[in-house]
Amino acid sequence: MRNTNLPRGARERAEQVLTALKARYPVPATHLAAGDAWQLLVATVLAAQCTDARVNTVTPELFRRWPGPAELARALPGELEEVIRSTGFFRSKARNLLGAARRIMEAYDGRVPRTMAELTTLPGVARKTANVVLYGAYGINEGLAVDTHVKRICYRLGLTARTDPADVEQDLMALLPQAEWGGFNHRMVWFGREVCHARGPRCGECDMGGFCPRREPPAAARKRTAARKPHAPS
Repeated sequence: MRNTNLPRGARERAEQVLTALKARYPVPATHLAAGDAWQLLVATVLAAQCTDARVNTVTPELFRRWPGPAELARALPGELEEVIRSTGFFRSKARNLLGAARRIMEAYDGRVPRTMAELTTLPGVARKTANVVLYGAYGINEGLAVDTHVKRICYRLGLTARTDPADVEQDLMALLPQAEWGGFNHRMVWFGREVCHARGPRCGECDMGGFCPRREPPAAARKRTAARKPHAPS
């Protein structure tokens, strides 16, 4: 069924965006350091509300002490919390990682699942995390991970008129070839960090200036309008 929620011209722009991103980043790669599916799963869970750089400083010690799900499933919560404390929300992250390790051991013979349906049964693993693991570990494009960079930039570029990540994912899946979904996410993250910042995007350095409509998400537009209004006299 044709997606009727797409902005006018979105299909043509999607081709232009993909071409520009592939030229700028020929080999897409994640910022998270991970050697296998388990390590990528752990790193992605830790990256929620935390920078990838910070996660990469924490995971070497974590994997040294608990190399895989079998070891982590037996870890004491307090010990794990102490190792991951600097990533923020460490208690809930520790609880989710321990639960995921135990479920992988009990339900999946110690192996990280290879399907969206199975991955999302793991504590702390929603669709975005599952998409990252499926593509990054197994090369499977079952969906498209929509993080803050992807959501912000795709709205700005006029590839979507929606702001809910699930809706944005559906719009992008309708616009992009399935084989490009995982690489698109990685390229967008690099592009968001280097050029298309949330505040003060470096439009003069952007390859997409000729066709970017520079749309602001509704919340950002309202905030900017409010900031411009003169304050009422007290």
